[in-house]
Amino acid sequence: MISTLEKEITFRFLKARKKDGFLNVISIFSFIGISLGVAVLIIVMSVMNGFRTELINKIVGFNAHITVKPYEKSLDYINFKNNKLDLISESLILSNSSEAIIIREEGSKGILLRGYLEDDFSKLEFIKNENFIGQNKKIKKNTISIGKELSFNLDLDIGDNITIMSSSGVETIIGNLPKQKTFLVTSIFESGLADFDNNIIFLNLNTLEEFSNLSKDDRNLEIYLKNPQNIENQKKIVQNTFPNDLVVTWADMNKSLFSALKVERNVMFIILSLIIIVAAFNIISGLTILVKNKTKDIAILKSIGVLNNSIIKIFFLVGTIIGTTATAFGILLGVTFSYYVENIREFISSTFNLTLFPEEIYFLSTMPSEINIGSILLISICSIFITILVSIFPAMKAAKLDPVKSLKYE
Repeated sequence: MISTLEKEITFRFLKARKKDGFLNVISIFSFIGISLGVAVLIIVMSVMNGFRTELINKIVGFNAHITVKPYEKSLDYINFKNNKLDLISESLILSNSSEAIIIREEGSKGILLRGYLEDDFSKLEFIKNENFIGQNKKIKKNTISIGKELSFNLDLDIGDNITIMSSSGVETIIGNLPKQKTFLVTSIFESGLADFDNNIIFLNLNTLEEFSNLSKDDRNLEIYLKNPQNIENQKKIVQNTFPNDLVVTWADMNKSLFSALKVERNVMFIILSLIIIVAAFNIISGLTILVKNKTKDIAILKSIGVLNNSIIKIFFLVGTIIGTTATAFGILLGVTFSYYVENIREFISSTFNLTLFPEEIYFLSTMPSEINIGSILLISICSIFITILVSIFPAMKAAKLDPVKSLKYE
């Protein structure tokens, strides 16, 4: 327990006085350093969390949440009506894919072909967004849907024809020749990821299989989940439903990317925590000077019967109050900055004519931010723990002062 006397002395020591000028400067710098450290940590963690969430949403919005691929035998269509599968899935879509080359006068380009049945194409999430261009959201025979990035690069628009060469060939009297076919562009999609928009073309599933010499037995099942975030548990359900087939999730396909993001976030947390540690050491300096300046006061307190434990509590409280208030101010500053980070980015970009968040590098048009309560609590606990830790040494030093010697030399 902290007595009323200990509280009063603590707040008296915290009050600024003219003769404590240098001490006040150290205290102010300690306060600012810890506040900035906490704020920077919250801002960086919020931006990285936001970037990760946006990236997941983009990837999940474009790719199937879970893909079931047959090994040798075709998929068992009876399993499609499994009750557990119905509970977790929003839609089940058959698909197939192959590689091909676009032939243009300006040059050729390798692309990935994805095939869907006529009505299934309209069920895809990114087809439903407002950036989709095209009256018909169905993929009919000999028609294709291309990405916005690809349409810019190849100068294509709706109604244009495009020649594509298949990776599979056709037997002729002079040998095996690659297949070529002309397709009509009927729609343009935008997934939000430039890589996808520039390298993937959608077409009718039956047309794809005919064009690429694929069998219906090669078809994959794409499962779109009601809750794609909770992927591991749902993957187990699908694996149990299709025990003889390969089951791949969106997390499996992007494992290296998200592992790298996780490592980067943890490293950034450790590096930026050093700001708080450096600032916390200023508290040691400030409290040590405070103990030196208050030698006479400490000696008088001991002379009137104040115990060493009380002296420790007083100086310990001084350091803890500075650290706690600095942490609270840092949280307020960090959360405010994180909330308005996109507005601040736009202001800096327009004022100084700088590109702070290039879309072609980060795949996102705006700077994302996701304020995570768990991260803020972790940062706050670490900051307060560090300030409590560094307050112990000066407090112990104050308690060890000899009142007789202290008063003798004053």
